[in-house]
Amino acid sequence: MQRFQNYIGGTFRDGDTWFESVDPSTGEAWAQMPAASPADMDEAVKAADKAFNSLAWASLTATARGKLLYRLADLIAKNAPRLAELETRDTGKIIRETSAQIAYVADYYRYYAGLADKIEGAHLPIDKPDMEVWLRREPVGVVAAIVPWNSQLFLSAVKIGPALAAGCTVVLKASEEAPAPMLEFARIFHKAGFPEGVLNVLTGGPDVGAALTRHERIAHVAFTGGPETARHIVRNSAENLASTSLELGGKSPFIVFEDADLDSAVNAQVSGIFAASGQSCVAGSRLVVQASIKDAVLDSLRQKAEAVVIGAPDDMATEVGPLCTKRQQKWAAELVTRSQAQGAQLITGGQPLDRAGFYFPPTILDCSRARDADCMTHEFFGPVLSVVSFETEDEAIAIANDTRFGLASGVFTQNLTRAHRMVRSIRAGIVWVNTYRAVSPIAPFGGHGLSGHGREGGLQAALDYTKIKSVWLRTSDDPIPDPFVMR
Repeated sequence: MQRFQNYIGGTFRDGDTWFESVDPSTGEAWAQMPAASPADMDEAVKAADKAFNSLAWASLTATARGKLLYRLADLIAKNAPRLAELETRDTGKIIRETSAQIAYVADYYRYYAGLADKIEGAHLPIDKPDMEVWLRREPVGVVAAIVPWNSQLFLSAVKIGPALAAGCTVVLKASEEAPAPMLEFARIFHKAGFPEGVLNVLTGGPDVGAALTRHERIAHVAFTGGPETARHIVRNSAENLASTSLELGGKSPFIVFEDADLDSAVNAQVSGIFAASGQSCVAGSRLVVQASIKDAVLDSLRQKAEAVVIGAPDDMATEVGPLCTKRQQKWAAELVTRSQAQGAQLITGGQPLDRAGFYFPPTILDCSRARDADCMTHEFFGPVLSVVSFETEDEAIAIANDTRFGLASGVFTQNLTRAHRMVRSIRAGIVWVNTYRAVSPIAPFGGHGLSGHGREGGLQAALDYTKIKSVWLRTSDDPIPDPFVMR
């Protein structure tokens, strides 16, 4: 059985204890992972703090940091097949998705490599004739990055990339569920030639996460996960007054008007909810469809859902693989059953498949007569679509905004003016128009409400890892006047 190691201070370490990682396609253990302790996490934070203050890192020019990130990007691209294989084995995500996504992850590091020496300060036209004042942007310090198991190489890239570009150092806690890809990534990072301690990668449970987020040497916490864990992180940050960026869950509306290109809309909806087995924070889990086309759209979706190829995630022909854990499979089944009791009508799917592994089929629930059913308000993190209809544009907006989340949304219409009205009216951090589930390192990513705050991707993400220093230079040679008067 393969064993993985933590990465602390530039060295690879066994854990004091080990835990088994389970292959979701079989339900059988396939590897052993090192169980980090709070003491290990303390050592990792101190290593990152030492690196942050070392000449080996702090004296590097921004251009030199960028070159290291370019080297890292090239190594990720070279090792993408191995990383994809590990992510598929450990999480159950299908190989056709992990292969494409991880190859694109390299572009995120390239984007931030190029941005490293574009983070600029500013000159202020100060109102004092004998003063020159300018602003410097400097790295905020040691960053705690916490990522879940789903899309972890992507979700870590949007934290590690901008943090290192800004000159910070990072301690990354991988999920205790399926951490193999991040622990393997640490080996690739090690080969890129960064100074020791600039990045530390380890795994562990809630006690390790708590030790990290409340640590006195942590300056910023970048977290992706659920709202409840985020609340604990915010409470912990009261101990060190660290800033936070939180990318949380969603219950995203996918709105289809009667004038939409229905073939494109249906395909995008399939991508939005059934791709990655629905295990995506931006999953378009609420279909809000105009009543006049509801039956046609539902029929098309049912046919596509029932034709989906469900199989082993390492098979390129597979379209939907298993859920990552038995717990998720059980949660999805319970929520479907509860929603049916509340009046939702099951169109297709709904129960775990009778086979080894944690498989759950594409599922559709018609909630037109049960708009308050739990499936409309709770995040499944699985391939379950809830459907409601609307008559008017105002009603569509009201349904879309009837959620405590606010991460993503989709609008399908050929009416340009309506599209602009919808973009203005939907309360979400992302609005996709006539497309869905598109990402780029150039575009900010994040939400509002229970979907969190802060942005990942784009220039703003890099600026979030900096602090502003005001510099005042007196240009007069005259003696300083009255010392008891503020200048």
